Amino acid sequence: MQIRYTCSICLRDSVMKRFVLPSAVLLFSLPACAFAATNVVNLSHYDTMRPDFAAMRRQGIVGVIHEATYPPFVRDPRYLDRQMGALQAGLLWGAYHYANASDPIRQADHFLNVVSNAWAQANPVTRPSAGVLLVLDFEKNGHYPGGTMRADQAVAFVERIHQRTGVYPGVYSGEYHLGQVLNSSRVTPAQKRTLTNCWLWVANYSKEPRATAPWNYWALWQYCGDGRCRLPRSAYPTSVANIRKAELNVFRGNLSSLQDFWQRRGWDPAGGKPRRESEVAVTAEQKALTPDG
Repeated sequence: MQIRYTCSICLRDSVMKRFVLPSAVLLFSLPACAFAATNVVNLSHYDTMRPDFAAMRRQGIVGVIHEATYPPFVRDPRYLDRQMGALQAGLLWGAYHYANASDPIRQADHFLNVVSNAWAQANPVTRPSAGVLLVLDFEKNGHYPGGTMRADQAVAFVERIHQRTGVYPGVYSGEYHLGQVLNSSRVTPAQKRTLTNCWLWVANYSKEPRATAPWNYWALWQYCGDGRCRLPRSAYPTSVANIRKAELNVFRGNLSSLQDFWQRRGWDPAGGKPRRESEVAVTAEQKALTPDG
Protein backbone atom coordinates (compact mmCIF):
# COMPACT_ATOMS: atom_id res chain seq x y z
CA MET A 1 0.00 0.00 0.00
CA GLN A 2 1.27 3.49 0.65
CA ILE A 3 3.94 2.07 2.95
CA ARG A 4 6.23 4.80 1.68
CA TYR A 5 4.18 7.22 3.77
CA THR A 6 3.05 5.17 6.72
CA CYS A 7 3.84 1.64 7.89
CA SER A 8 7.55 1.53 8.09
CA ILE A 9 7.83 -2.26 8.21
CA CYS A 10 5.28 -1.28 7.46
CA LEU A 11 -16.42 -25.62 1.49
CA ARG A 12 -19.85 -26.11 1.36
CA ASP A 13 -20.57 -29.86 1.47
CA SER A 14 -19.14 -33.17 2.66
CA VAL A 15 -16.43 -33.12 0.01
CA MET A 16 -15.23 -29.83 1.42
CA LYS A 17 -15.36 -31.22 4.94
CA ARG A 18 -13.05 -34.05 3.94
CA PHE A 19 -10.71 -32.01 1.77
CA VAL A 20 -10.15 -28.55 3.23
CA LEU A 21 -8.77 -29.28 6.66
CA PRO A 22 -6.22 -32.04 5.91
CA SER A 23 -4.76 -30.29 2.87
CA ALA A 24 -4.69 -26.88 4.51
CA VAL A 25 -2.97 -28.25 7.61
CA LEU A 26 -0.19 -29.54 5.42
CA LEU A 27 0.17 -26.35 3.44
CA PHE A 28 0.04 -23.91 6.30
CA SER A 29 2.49 -25.81 8.48
CA LEU A 30 5.25 -25.22 5.93
CA PRO A 31 8.06 -22.76 6.62
CA ALA A 32 8.16 -19.57 4.55
CA CYS A 33 10.98 -20.84 2.36
CA ALA A 34 8.72 -23.71 1.20
CA PHE A 35 5.90 -21.46 -0.01
CA ALA A 36 5.22 -20.75 -3.64
CA ALA A 37 7.34 -17.91 -4.99
CA THR A 38 6.18 -14.32 -5.22
CA ASN A 39 2.67 -14.61 -6.62
CA VAL A 40 0.66 -11.48 -5.76
CA VAL A 41 1.32 -7.85 -6.71
CA ASN A 42 -0.40 -4.84 -5.18
CA LEU A 43 -0.75 -1.50 -6.97
CA SER A 44 -2.23 1.95 -6.52
CA HIS A 45 -2.45 5.27 -8.36
CA TYR A 46 1.01 6.06 -7.01
CA ASP A 47 2.39 3.46 -9.45
CA THR A 48 2.43 5.66 -12.52
CA MET A 49 3.69 3.17 -15.12
CA ARG A 50 1.39 1.14 -17.37
CA PRO A 51 1.79 -2.35 -15.85
CA ASP A 52 2.54 -5.20 -18.22
CA PHE A 53 0.08 -7.72 -16.82
CA ALA A 54 0.84 -10.34 -19.48
CA ALA A 55 4.50 -10.26 -18.45
CA MET A 56 3.50 -10.55 -14.80
CA ARG A 57 1.59 -13.73 -15.55
CA ARG A 58 4.50 -15.17 -17.49
CA GLN A 59 6.70 -14.51 -14.46
CA GLY A 60 4.39 -16.45 -12.14
CA ILE A 61 2.12 -13.75 -10.75
CA VAL A 62 -1.35 -15.14 -10.05
CA GLY A 63 -3.25 -12.15 -8.71
CA VAL A 64 -3.26 -8.36 -8.41
CA ILE A 65 -4.74 -6.39 -5.52
CA HIS A 66 -5.31 -2.75 -6.43
CA GLU A 67 -6.33 0.27 -4.41
CA ALA A 68 -9.97 1.07 -5.27
CA THR A 69 -10.72 3.90 -2.86
CA TYR A 70 -8.94 6.24 -0.46
CA PRO A 71 -9.83 9.25 1.72
CA PRO A 72 -11.90 11.30 1.48
CA PHE A 73 -14.20 9.00 -0.55
CA VAL A 74 -12.04 9.11 -3.69
CA ARG A 75 -11.96 6.43 -6.40
CA ASP A 76 -8.47 5.44 -7.51
CA PRO A 77 -8.34 6.82 -11.07
CA ARG A 78 -6.24 3.90 -12.32
CA TYR A 79 -8.39 1.15 -10.82
CA LEU A 80 -10.84 0.48 -13.66
CA ASP A 81 -8.33 0.48 -16.50
CA ARG A 82 -5.97 -1.83 -14.62
CA GLN A 83 -8.79 -4.16 -13.67
CA MET A 84 -9.56 -4.56 -17.36
CA GLY A 85 -5.90 -5.20 -18.21
CA ALA A 86 -5.33 -7.72 -15.43
CA LEU A 87 -8.48 -9.70 -16.23
CA GLN A 88 -7.60 -9.72 -19.92
CA ALA A 89 -4.23 -11.23 -18.98
CA GLY A 90 -5.94 -13.98 -16.98
CA LEU A 91 -5.00 -12.75 -13.52
CA LEU A 92 -7.10 -12.89 -10.38
CA TRP A 93 -8.25 -9.49 -9.09
CA GLY A 94 -8.51 -7.89 -5.67
CA ALA A 95 -9.35 -4.44 -4.32
CA TYR A 96 -8.42 -2.58 -1.18
CA HIS A 97 -9.67 0.50 0.63
CA TYR A 98 -7.16 2.78 2.34
CA ALA A 99 -8.93 3.74 5.56
CA ASN A 100 -9.12 6.84 7.73
CA ALA A 101 -10.99 7.74 10.93
CA SER A 102 -14.18 8.97 9.25
CA ASP A 103 -17.48 7.06 9.29
CA PRO A 104 -16.52 3.41 8.64
CA ILE A 105 -19.96 2.49 7.27
CA ARG A 106 -19.78 5.22 4.64
CA GLN A 107 -16.24 4.12 3.79
CA ALA A 108 -17.33 0.49 3.35
CA ASP A 109 -20.33 1.44 1.23
CA HIS A 110 -18.30 3.74 -1.01
CA PHE A 111 -15.64 1.04 -1.43
CA LEU A 112 -18.16 -1.62 -2.43
CA ASN A 113 -19.97 0.71 -4.81
CA VAL A 114 -16.73 1.52 -6.64
CA VAL A 115 -15.72 -2.14 -6.83
CA SER A 116 -19.17 -3.21 -7.99
CA ASN A 117 -19.45 -0.51 -10.66
CA ALA A 118 -16.03 -1.38 -12.05
CA TRP A 119 -16.80 -5.11 -12.10
CA ALA A 120 -20.01 -4.45 -14.04
CA GLN A 121 -17.92 -2.87 -16.81
CA ALA A 122 -15.63 -5.89 -17.18
CA ASN A 123 -16.17 -8.37 -19.98
CA PRO A 124 -18.07 -11.31 -18.44
CA VAL A 125 -15.85 -13.65 -20.47
CA THR A 126 -12.72 -12.45 -18.68
CA ARG A 127 -14.19 -12.13 -15.18
CA PRO A 128 -12.96 -14.99 -12.99
CA SER A 129 -15.55 -16.93 -11.00
CA ALA A 130 -13.65 -16.06 -7.83
CA GLY A 131 -14.79 -12.46 -8.11
CA VAL A 132 -12.91 -9.75 -6.24
CA LEU A 133 -10.77 -10.32 -3.15
CA LEU A 134 -11.62 -7.46 -0.76
CA VAL A 135 -9.18 -5.86 1.69
CA LEU A 136 -9.25 -3.18 4.39
CA ASP A 137 -5.96 -1.26 4.43
CA PHE A 138 -5.72 -0.73 8.19
CA GLU A 139 -2.45 1.13 8.55
CA LYS A 140 -1.29 4.34 10.16
CA ASN A 141 -2.57 7.15 7.96
CA GLY A 142 0.05 9.84 7.69
CA HIS A 143 -0.79 10.89 4.16
CA TYR A 144 -4.50 11.31 3.50
CA PRO A 145 -6.87 13.56 5.48
CA GLY A 146 -9.04 12.22 8.26
CA GLY A 147 -6.64 10.56 10.70
CA THR A 148 -5.99 6.88 11.36
CA MET A 149 -8.80 4.33 11.61
CA ARG A 150 -9.34 2.96 15.13
CA ALA A 151 -9.86 -0.72 15.92
CA ASP A 152 -13.57 -0.24 16.67
CA GLN A 153 -13.98 1.48 13.31
CA ALA A 154 -12.19 -1.40 11.59
CA VAL A 155 -14.66 -3.78 13.23
CA ALA A 156 -17.59 -1.71 11.96
CA PHE A 157 -16.08 -1.60 8.46
CA VAL A 158 -15.53 -5.37 8.16
CA GLU A 159 -18.97 -6.12 9.60
CA ARG A 160 -20.54 -3.83 7.01
CA ILE A 161 -18.61 -5.57 4.24
CA HIS A 162 -19.78 -8.93 5.56
CA GLN A 163 -23.37 -7.71 5.81
CA ARG A 164 -23.44 -6.57 2.19
CA THR A 165 -21.34 -9.28 0.54
CA GLY A 166 -21.50 -12.36 2.77
CA VAL A 167 -17.70 -12.49 3.09
CA TYR A 168 -15.23 -10.87 5.44
CA PRO A 169 -12.44 -8.86 3.81
CA GLY A 170 -8.77 -9.26 4.46
CA VAL A 171 -7.07 -6.88 6.89
CA TYR A 172 -3.77 -5.38 5.81
CA SER A 173 -1.28 -3.67 8.11
CA GLY A 174 2.39 -3.44 8.94
CA GLU A 175 3.40 -5.87 11.66
CA TYR A 176 4.53 -3.09 14.01
CA HIS A 177 1.34 -1.02 13.65
CA LEU A 178 -0.81 -4.12 14.04
CA GLY A 179 0.86 -4.93 17.35
CA GLN A 180 0.62 -1.38 18.63
CA VAL A 181 -3.06 -0.99 17.91
CA LEU A 182 -4.55 -4.40 18.62
CA ASN A 183 -2.56 -5.08 21.80
CA SER A 184 -4.03 -1.95 23.36
CA SER A 185 -6.28 -2.37 26.40
CA ARG A 186 -8.86 -0.26 24.56
CA VAL A 187 -9.49 -3.12 22.10
CA THR A 188 -12.02 -5.58 23.53
CA PRO A 189 -11.87 -9.38 23.20
CA ALA A 190 -15.11 -9.21 21.17
CA GLN A 191 -13.55 -6.76 18.71
CA LYS A 192 -10.52 -9.00 18.32
CA ARG A 193 -12.73 -12.02 17.68
CA THR A 194 -14.58 -10.14 14.96
CA LEU A 195 -11.35 -9.14 13.25
CA THR A 196 -10.13 -12.73 13.22
CA ASN A 197 -13.03 -13.58 10.92
CA CYS A 198 -10.94 -11.71 8.37
CA TRP A 199 -7.81 -13.10 6.80
CA LEU A 200 -4.54 -11.31 7.56
CA TRP A 201 -2.22 -9.62 5.10
CA VAL A 202 0.84 -8.29 6.89
CA ALA A 203 3.87 -6.25 5.83
CA ASN A 204 7.41 -6.84 7.04
CA TYR A 205 10.36 -6.06 4.78
CA SER A 206 13.02 -7.65 7.01
CA LYS A 207 11.73 -11.09 8.00
CA GLU A 208 8.77 -13.43 8.00
CA PRO A 209 6.04 -11.90 10.22
CA ARG A 210 5.59 -13.45 13.64
CA ALA A 211 3.71 -10.95 15.83
CA THR A 212 0.25 -11.28 14.30
CA ALA A 213 -2.04 -11.39 17.36
CA PRO A 214 -4.99 -11.76 17.59
CA TRP A 215 -4.45 -13.92 14.48
CA ASN A 216 -2.34 -17.03 14.88
CA TYR A 217 -1.28 -16.89 11.25
CA TRP A 218 -0.80 -14.70 8.21
CA ALA A 219 -2.28 -15.58 4.82
CA LEU A 220 -0.41 -13.03 2.69
CA TRP A 221 2.97 -11.48 3.44
CA GLN A 222 4.10 -8.27 1.78
CA TYR A 223 7.86 -8.59 1.89
CA CYS A 224 8.66 -5.73 -0.48
CA GLY A 225 7.22 -2.21 -0.70
CA ASP A 226 8.24 0.20 -3.46
CA GLY A 227 11.31 -1.94 -4.01
CA ARG A 228 12.36 -1.76 -0.36
CA CYS A 229 13.33 -5.18 0.97
CA ARG A 230 16.06 -6.39 3.31
CA LEU A 231 15.72 -10.06 2.38
CA PRO A 232 17.92 -12.09 -0.03
CA ARG A 233 17.19 -11.01 -3.61
CA SER A 234 17.61 -14.58 -4.89
CA ALA A 235 14.46 -15.66 -3.05
CA TYR A 236 12.71 -12.29 -2.70
CA PRO A 237 12.86 -10.19 -5.88
CA THR A 238 11.98 -6.50 -5.75
CA SER A 239 10.80 -6.05 -9.34
CA VAL A 240 8.33 -7.74 -11.64
CA ALA A 241 7.53 -7.27 -15.32
CA ASN A 242 8.11 -3.56 -16.07
CA ILE A 243 7.77 -2.45 -12.43
CA ARG A 244 11.26 -1.86 -11.07
CA LYS A 245 10.26 -0.93 -7.52
CA ALA A 246 7.30 -3.18 -6.90
CA GLU A 247 5.09 -4.12 -3.96
CA LEU A 248 5.29 -7.90 -3.83
CA ASN A 249 3.70 -10.62 -1.74
CA VAL A 250 3.95 -14.30 -0.88
CA PHE A 251 0.88 -16.42 -0.15
CA ARG A 252 1.12 -18.97 2.66
CA GLY A 253 0.61 -22.01 0.48
CA ASN A 254 1.03 -23.36 -3.04
CA LEU A 255 -0.58 -22.24 -6.29
CA SER A 256 -3.62 -24.48 -5.94
CA SER A 257 -4.30 -23.34 -2.39
CA LEU A 258 -3.99 -19.68 -3.44
CA GLN A 259 -6.56 -20.17 -6.17
CA ASP A 260 -8.88 -21.99 -3.72
CA PHE A 261 -8.38 -19.22 -1.17
CA TRP A 262 -9.31 -16.52 -3.69
CA GLN A 263 -12.39 -18.51 -4.74
CA ARG A 264 -13.50 -18.98 -1.14
CA ARG A 265 -12.77 -15.48 0.12
CA GLY A 266 -13.65 -13.43 -2.96
CA TRP A 267 -16.86 -11.53 -3.66
CA ASP A 268 -18.67 -11.67 -6.99
CA PRO A 269 -20.37 -8.27 -7.38
CA ALA A 270 -22.36 -9.68 -10.31
CA GLY A 271 -23.58 -12.62 -8.26
CA GLY A 272 -26.79 -11.06 -7.02
CA LYS A 273 -27.51 -11.93 -3.40
CA PRO A 274 -24.64 -11.76 -0.90
CA ARG A 275 -22.59 -14.94 -0.73
CA ARG A 276 -22.72 -16.73 2.60
CA GLU A 277 -19.36 -18.08 3.60
CA SER A 278 -19.45 -21.75 4.46
CA GLU A 279 -18.84 -22.14 8.19
CA VAL A 280 -17.15 -25.47 7.48
CA ALA A 281 -14.72 -23.90 5.01
CA VAL A 282 -13.83 -20.84 7.06
CA THR A 283 -13.47 -22.73 10.33
CA ALA A 284 -11.24 -25.29 8.64
CA GLU A 285 -9.15 -22.53 7.13
CA GLN A 286 -8.71 -20.77 10.45
CA LYS A 287 -7.70 -23.99 12.20
CA ALA A 288 -5.34 -24.94 9.41
CA LEU A 289 -3.61 -21.58 9.37
CA THR A 290 -2.94 -21.83 13.07
CA PRO A 291 0.46 -23.40 13.84
CA ASP A 292 -1.09 -25.78 16.37
CA GLY A 293 -4.08 -26.50 14.11
